[in-house]
Amino acid sequence: MIEVSHVSRNFGDFRAVNDVSFSIPTGQIVGLLGPNGAGKTTTMRMITGFLAPSSGKVTIDGIDICENPVEAKKKIGYMPESAPLYGEMIVEDYLVYIAKMYGQNPEEKVPALCAECGLKEVMSKNISELSRGNRQRVALAHALMNDPEILILDEPTSGLDPNQVEDVRAIIREIGKTRTVIVSTHILSEVETICSRAIIISGGKLVADSSIEELKNSIGTSSTVYISIGGDGAKAAELAKSVTGVSAVSTNSIEGGLSELVVSVNGDAEIRPALIKKLVEGGFDVYSAALSQNSLENVFHTLTEAK
Repeated sequence: MIEVSHVSRNFGDFRAVNDVSFSIPTGQIVGLLGPNGAGKTTTMRMITGFLAPSSGKVTIDGIDICENPVEAKKKIGYMPESAPLYGEMIVEDYLVYIAKMYGQNPEEKVPALCAECGLKEVMSKNISELSRGNRQRVALAHALMNDPEILILDEPTSGLDPNQVEDVRAIIREIGKTRTVIVSTHILSEVETICSRAIIISGGKLVADSSIEELKNSIGTSSTVYISIGGDGAKAAELAKSVTGVSAVSTNSIEGGLSELVVSVNGDAEIRPALIKKLVEGGFDVYSAALSQNSLENVFHTLTEAK
């Protein structure tokens, strides 16, 4: 369990994080989001004990990270965006060295992490010779070396190709079955794919904290239907408004003398069959009907663009 209680951090006269509070229970994968300069990295550094809060408190399983940092940090694994690895070392030697540094048995931990992080093919290679994807795997194995209850990952898939991204995501999903995981990333689709919850920070303040689905529904409607019709758009809009599940309708003129109805939908109802039937019965030709689900990206822009 991570408890962040009314935490702020000042750098001189600048307040990078302003009265942020949240808690994360065991076994949850949470996305920590925000624009550049929003305070995400500062928040992560306070959780991991790299920075002390100017005010407020961070506790890890009830242990204050400032009052008892050694015991609290034993429960945390941290993978920064640019993990500091010793490039001149062979992967296996590096992991053995890290295991000994953590007081772990290398003969047990290194083979287990090799399998968990998919490092079998590169164990005999120099770290400097590895692709970025494999270096990320080595950094992840490092972060897992002390078998932490909490894993904090800063941009874990940054710079990876699509295959490497999916591999790392699969590893994170598996790890998240037994650990608390915080993932900080600019890739919003990644949060939708692997996280059950998102925390959004903007301007140093917490602006959202809920499940992904709740966030996607928080900007009014969960989906929008775009319908191309022939005929009077205003009259078609009045018909569309009478369909159950429709919250609002606007119209646009498009190419070919057609009109486009932009239909906002309440909840998750599939209204296209009823909508098309209503319009056809009203004498309108329907050329297309496309459904667009609200995305986390839409929510992110709405919550942060004015901050």
